[in-house]
Amino acid sequence: MRPIHRRFSAGPLLALALVAPAHAAQGVNLSWSRCHGEAGGTQNRAFACDTNTGAEHLVASFVLPTDLPLTSGNEVIVDLVSAADPLPQWWEFYNIGTCRMNSLSLNLVPDPSDVVCQDWQQGASVGGIGAYQSTGGVFPGLDSRHRRMKIALAVPPYALADLVANTEYFSCDIVINHLKTVGTGACGGCSGSVCLVLTSINVTTPVLANNVLLGGGTTPGSDMAHWQGTNADCRVVPVLNRSWGQVKALYK
Repeated sequence: MRPIHRRFSAGPLLALALVAPAHAAQGVNLSWSRCHGEAGGTQNRAFACDTNTGAEHLVASFVLPTDLPLTSGNEVIVDLVSAADPLPQWWEFYNIGTCRMNSLSLNLVPDPSDVVCQDWQQGASVGGIGAYQSTGGVFPGLDSRHRRMKIALAVPPYALADLVANTEYFSCDIVINHLKTVGTGACGGCSGSVCLVLTSINVTTPVLANNVLLGGGTTPGSDMAHWQGTNADCRVVPVLNRSWGQVKALYK
């Protein structure tokens, strides 16, 4: 049976147990293969583009600045931009008629060997990718090589979680498979450089005013993941401090 609720007391022994590692400043992280705080995670991924089997895993996580009771979900924004213009066909996912329509998916189960990154959802969340699209002028001049991914996940009311500050929490695992990389019907552009930025995670509660919007890496650059080197410049995707009204516009 799944635990119904995650509760944390503020006792001194637990406070000692939850002493944060050096990387656990508030913010968000995006890394290939593993959660940012785990051994094996990396900000750069080089793929030989020589197989149609297997998949890449891009793990999003977050660290809160203060304790947050009754957490209900995450709203995740990931922006990506390619060095090539337009965006290579290999990165055209999700939407009907695109070259690799079925190559983008979401996994909400963390790596069972994680020891630093905690699963705030405790297996109770549901969610998915709601959009993968150009944002139409949000970043002027980038529409043809930019896409924004919108992800939402939530737990049912009986599984609301009490989260603590300075702890890295697994949010989601974005899965990009290798279908149509080589051979007949292959989609070109796998070898091109792309940068992905975890622009924000809105950590939600049943009370709108208690939501916590996080952006920026817990360490410099930890909110950015590179594909095939660093020719694609992450800095063209601005990470801003936003008001709640501006944040709502991200999810429309």
